[in-house]
Amino acid sequence: MPDIHIHREHELGLSGAREVATGWAEKAERKLDMSCRYEEGDAEDVLHFSRAGAQGTLRVNAERFELQATLGFLLGSFKDQIEQEIGRQLDELIGQQRAA
Repeated sequence: MPDIHIHREHELGLSGAREVATGWAEKAERKLDMSCRYEEGDAEDVLHFSRAGAQGTLRVNAERFELQATLGFLLGSFKDQIEQEIGRQLDELIGQQRAA
């Protein structure tokens, strides 16, 4: 069972959602030293991310984002802060995409 589960509905369509997901991946790679791999599908994309102590997926489709992550022992004690920060980042990127 994942330690973090974040679900966001949106009205961006798949192309707009892809831009949000790739923007989040770029930030995660740059700021959190994450390794990210993005797989595009016909109706849903999956972003796989990992680093020491954390791994997960961000599922992206035309209507929602669903992030699930498992944290290692050391990061587990920061679960609430990590979950809040990821949610804030997604909300910010979704808002920027809506405004574009």
